[in-house]
Amino acid sequence: MDSQHLKHLLKQVQSGEVDLEVALQRLKKLPFEDLGYAKVDFHRHMRAGVPEVIYCEGKMPEHIRGISAKLAQHHHNILATRADRAVFENIQEVVADSEYHETARIVVIKPKPVVQVGNIAMVCAGTSDVPVIEEAAITAEVLGNHVKRLYDCGVAGIHRLLDSCEDLFKANVAVVAAGMEGALASVVGGLVSCPVIALPTSIGYGASFGGVAALLSMLNSCASGVSVVNIDNGFGAGYQAGLINQLAVRKDTDQ
Repeated sequence: MDSQHLKHLLKQVQSGEVDLEVALQRLKKLPFEDLGYAKVDFHRHMRAGVPEVIYCEGKMPEHIRGISAKLAQHHHNILATRADRAVFENIQEVVADSEYHETARIVVIKPKPVVQVGNIAMVCAGTSDVPVIEEAAITAEVLGNHVKRLYDCGVAGIHRLLDSCEDLFKANVAVVAAGMEGALASVVGGLVSCPVIALPTSIGYGASFGGVAALLSMLNSCASGVSVVNIDNGFGAGYQAGLINQLAVRKDTDQ
């Protein structure tokens, strides 16, 4: 139950349309519902502004179906991350109104158009990093943020990035995904005045250690204003960027 449904229920109680005991029974399920294998958090949207997100990797198919079906009773734009096509088809068995973003490996359950505000720059070093940055981009877009994609502009051809400086300068926040040595985040951090979220990817040869080299480079960035999320954590980067962008938009609106 989101805030809109809660207000509607309270108005029904106030007007006498709904009995107090009936309303209490509905509210008992407000915080969460215990399915035995998962406690589905219906209250998340009211607290955080976003419905609970389903991380699909490692979950049993029947558990994904059960969680998806329950959340779909209360919310729109439910994100299911780390989902392959088999998971998408599994979700569609219980919620037909779902769409799949294959590159990002994200299912959006009960998609609903949202107004996208502000500006987030999604910067990607190479095309091998695209699946990770797309997870960030789709996450941010579904949560109501305008996204500008600047892909394949790694430091090996820095002129490609410099050609997009105007787009960078307009951003309230930038997410920078890179594998190998992860230098791109520092470069972007030295160009912009907005926060930069460095997103290390697991792309690279042996000594990149599955993204550890990029992670350590980004953590040791000499550019101010660079924060770092975990390796391949596109969802976390996109979510954090959305929070920063929304705060910036709210500040501009209040002025």
